[in-house]
Amino acid sequence: MTNILQSKAWADFQAELGHTVVDDEGPGFSWQATVEGGSTGRYLYCPYGPLADSPQAFDAALESLKTAARNHRCWFVRIEPAFARIQDGLETPEAALRRRGLKRAPRQVQPGHTQLIDLAQDEEAILKDMKSTNRNLHRNIHKKGVTFTATTDPAAISILLKYLAQTAQRKNFNRQHDDYLQTAAEVLMPRGAAVLYVARLDDEPIGASLVYDSDDTRTYAHASMDVEHRKLSAGIPLVVRMILDAKEKGLSTFDLFGTAPDGAGPEHEWYGFTKFKKSFGGTPAEYPGTWDLPVSPAKYTAYTGIRAAREMAGSARKAAGEKAPGVISALRSKVSRG
Repeated sequence: MTNILQSKAWADFQAELGHTVVDDEGPGFSWQATVEGGSTGRYLYCPYGPLADSPQAFDAALESLKTAARNHRCWFVRIEPAFARIQDGLETPEAALRRRGLKRAPRQVQPGHTQLIDLAQDEEAILKDMKSTNRNLHRNIHKKGVTFTATTDPAAISILLKYLAQTAQRKNFNRQHDDYLQTAAEVLMPRGAAVLYVARLDDEPIGASLVYDSDDTRTYAHASMDVEHRKLSAGIPLVVRMILDAKEKGLSTFDLFGTAPDGAGPEHEWYGFTKFKKSFGGTPAEYPGTWDLPVSPAKYTAYTGIRAAREMAGSARKAAGEKAPGVISALRSKVSRG
């Protein structure tokens, strides 16, 4: 597998956002990363990287990353070796990383679990692996007047932004800023690294989804549908269309991008999406997660301490905020009763 986050197209997108992009390659490895952080700590972030075809190549990649981090005055390197061979013998991925001096990051950035669909299968096998509801909607949604189109015109991203804004307001969740997605569309869509799918009812848009394409993998990234038409369940056949189009394009994998691990509860950030994503079939995949490699141990210790203090303060503010609406409601109730 290749991943969009370690592609030249993604590097150009990050540069357009104003990030400093750094990359390197050597025998059996390659990586690209961005310089992140500020006054509380600069670090080099390598999403779903480095790529390495052997434990020895992985070691060389780490040395290369550490050198680049020092050159850019970074305190540590943050990696996610999802597509690297890191283990010697029977050791676990965690043991292999800790042996090299890495520490589990205070937060996980990219998903550590996902669901992958093998597009080398024939179409009927792909459909058979899905829930029957998904297959039936795919085959019959046209009877309800719903159609799907794919476009690489950056201007069309406005459709997705409209429905993402509605969903965020209704469900009170944080989403990518419009400027971020607008830039992604402008940089990635003209070169075929991103495709926007639009669902229409009687030719009027009712939702959209954005996917990212690497050399062999399509990644399901952003989607939102009009709540007024939720009974159509158009989001399900929209995903099926994206999967089958990826196969037709010659890609080998469809990454549903982000599921909760088995046994996780509602507190997990991907819990609410997992049942929906697994209804399309595929195979679970688990990655090592997000890890930090200190370049300056003292500064890294300071960074983690400052971060922990900020999180505690944020939790305290959140707890106070959750209590406030109840107090306000009680006051309003007293006023209304005179």
